[in-house]
Amino acid sequence: MSDTLSTNAEVRTGLFIGGEERQTPGTLSIQDPGKPGGIVGEAADASTADVADAVAAARDAYPGWSALTPKERAAAMADAIATIAEDRDADAAILSQENGKIRLEAWIDALVFELRWNLALTLADDVSTGHTLPVVPGAIPVSTEISYQSLGVVTVIVPFNWPIAILGAALPHALLAGNTAIVKPPPSAPLATTRVVQRIAERLPAGVLNVITGADKNMGGLITDVDKVCFTGSVGGGKRIMEMASTSLTRVTLELGGNDAAIFLDDAVLDDTHLDRLFGGIFDSTGQICMNAKRVFVHRSRLDELVAGLSARLEKTVVGYGLDEGTTMGPLHQAAQKTFVAQLIDEAKAAGADVREFGELPGGELEGGNFLRPTLVVDPDPQLRVVTEEQFGPVIPIIPFDDEAEAIALANDTWSGLCGSVWTDSPESAQRVGAQLICGYVWVNDHGATRLDLRAPFGGMKQSGFGREQGIEGVRAFQDTRAIATIDPEALSAMAH
Repeated sequence: MSDTLSTNAEVRTGLFIGGEERQTPGTLSIQDPGKPGGIVGEAADASTADVADAVAAARDAYPGWSALTPKERAAAMADAIATIAEDRDADAAILSQENGKIRLEAWIDALVFELRWNLALTLADDVSTGHTLPVVPGAIPVSTEISYQSLGVVTVIVPFNWPIAILGAALPHALLAGNTAIVKPPPSAPLATTRVVQRIAERLPAGVLNVITGADKNMGGLITDVDKVCFTGSVGGGKRIMEMASTSLTRVTLELGGNDAAIFLDDAVLDDTHLDRLFGGIFDSTGQICMNAKRVFVHRSRLDELVAGLSARLEKTVVGYGLDEGTTMGPLHQAAQKTFVAQLIDEAKAAGADVREFGELPGGELEGGNFLRPTLVVDPDPQLRVVTEEQFGPVIPIIPFDDEAEAIALANDTWSGLCGSVWTDSPESAQRVGAQLICGYVWVNDHGATRLDLRAPFGGMKQSGFGREQGIEGVRAFQDTRAIATIDPEALSAMAH
């Protein structure tokens, strides 16, 4: 990572449709969440006609792209991303300013995209691998080949928090499977993502990869006029996508919010290594990660020790501007989210919970930015919203329990089912408890996005969504199955006689 990760010039991005960049009469003004009134740049604001053109370009490119073998597509994709790192410092600087996250996280955001892309390419040999059902004696003499086929045009919609990295969990798998794609970056932070995707799209056949930015009101065609939508975002957003997709029966993969539980059993190891992992799994990206721990359940005998360990780390937190040297926690992305999280903290205080706030808010040109002090809420009433709702901010409830069954019941008593974690010195306990958590991904003695196995399928249960990204399961999400049955006419005739 460059020591001079910065950019002072406002950024302007266009659309990229059918191999050509396109500017629009209107633009989206992208605000800096850390500097009130600050503008990072402008993004194109697509019309419904622009959206239709992108879908048409992807449709035109589909026959040629899907006709390639998976290895041929993988080779083209490897070439397309070969030089992506050359602009990573600038991409990260832009992302830090439009998102608010600290400079290191912005740089990692772009890096993870490349890692996920290249991991997807290692699956090329498995993309078309099917199997054959043999002839069954005494039954119809037929052998049936089960194979996979691409779907057509897919839309990938990513959120503001880790937009480039999250894109890497779906886009390369969709392309490798033989689909063509349209990427919709988040309207509040589209600049860095658009830059990255356009540089890749320019090195692929025209129309294979397209980028559309703009107001949501014009984006309906990206859902109703395509063959698959992969959406990462809020539960409310997922419901709207699903409702729109129902009108055309467009398939959907939804990776939605989480209220993830971390369970610390009485034998949990609470040394510096494990406490550092927990701290990152709660407060990375100012708490704005879907798979962050949102509720901590700890055996009552270890409550004080865990709270002390987190407090010691929070006392060192430096809240400030994402690009400033020494900043360890940036602002929340949007003012509305700052207000929501502040309300959760105030409610906990009013209810008599033990609320502990850390760090100092920045002043000067940053005063009034979307900053909050990181907060622990110790032993709150389980019915408080800080426990029952996804905070998506720098606050965590820490709730004591007395036995394992109680902890599991509390962890599962939620609308969400994205991730969870079990912290224990016993592998047997980890497997026993982990197997009872109703969620799509479980860590043992760890938690958080930076600790995710990028080879493994990822996705949620309950209202955290459905479908899987990453791994061969992520490729299959962008394919359908086909059965080709071949009957042996001579054997069939012999059966008849």
